[in-house]
Amino acid sequence: MNPVQLLDIDGELRPHPDWPLDVTPGLCRDFYRRMRLARQFDQEAQTLQRQGELGLWVQSLGQEAAQVGSVTAMRSTDYVFPSYREHAAALCRGITPAELLIQWRGNRHSGWDPDRYRFHIYTLVLAAQLPHATGYAMGVQRDGADEVVLAYFGDGASSEGDANEAFNWAAAADVPLLFFCQNNQWAISTPVRTQMRAPLHQRARGFGLDAHVVDGNDVLAVHAVTSGVAQRLRAGMGPAFIEALTYRIAGHSTSDDPGRYRTDSELDSWRARDPIGRLKRLLDKQGWADKAFHTEVDEECRTLAATARSVCRDLPLSDFSAVFDTVMAEPTSLLAGQRRQYLEFVDSFED
Repeated sequence: MNPVQLLDIDGELRPHPDWPLDVTPGLCRDFYRRMRLARQFDQEAQTLQRQGELGLWVQSLGQEAAQVGSVTAMRSTDYVFPSYREHAAALCRGITPAELLIQWRGNRHSGWDPDRYRFHIYTLVLAAQLPHATGYAMGVQRDGADEVVLAYFGDGASSEGDANEAFNWAAAADVPLLFFCQNNQWAISTPVRTQMRAPLHQRARGFGLDAHVVDGNDVLAVHAVTSGVAQRLRAGMGPAFIEALTYRIAGHSTSDDPGRYRTDSELDSWRARDPIGRLKRLLDKQGWADKAFHTEVDEECRTLAATARSVCRDLPLSDFSAVFDTVMAEPTSLLAGQRRQYLEFVDSFED
């Protein structure tokens, strides 16, 4: 199956008969702005990590279209289960830079209220969020709510047992759940071609899921397909699976050196398909964005970067010694000793 595409790499519109979308100047400008802001924030967080302000960072560089196009196709009341790289989707839901950064600074397990944003906390254990999403969708189904659950994960996570169990469970229970796989071609240093012998969307059909594949660097196609699939789910035709073919431009995380396992030519070929550049070419060709618009977006990006730097350094430290009080119902000598060792370790640092 060929991936659905509405916008080619040259910025030309290619309407799709099965996935209609009212492509307006306003819609395209909105998507462009959201992707630009997401990339700016992502790059700023990467820099903060290199400066020692964050313990770790996992970039979403190159995957902005897959996230912006999909999350904006959902209702604000639809619940989202992310993995750990969905920064663009989180920003679209209104989560602030401080709320996004605090976990990676090591100050707290998570920085936001999931119920407020209808966006669950990040899950760093591969595919662990998928059974949770399935169970949540079963609750939605039993409540009779007009709600769709969206679960993000990557191609690497699809090889986990949790993922395959969730696919089967969701299909058997017929729940309103949309599995959204960002196939960024690499599970850390393992390429897709050695992970599996069948495309992900084909495997999904084997579980009984309504499966689709889309050009994940085409924000218009992602939005159109996600909107259509969500509508089917709301009509009781779920669950479903979307494979968005995209690419992880950066390393798996700031602890990874992708130059050790992939070639410059591969990277260059995907940079040519960059989702932001592709949409900008459409805006320029159609005359849908003038100089004032681009200046405004540039200024928003600079402001967001400055905000991220400021709030990151101002994040309050948490007292993690309390974790030893909640492990066991009754304190033990072992826990007391570990607590003492932790406090001695913390005291060893200079202010």
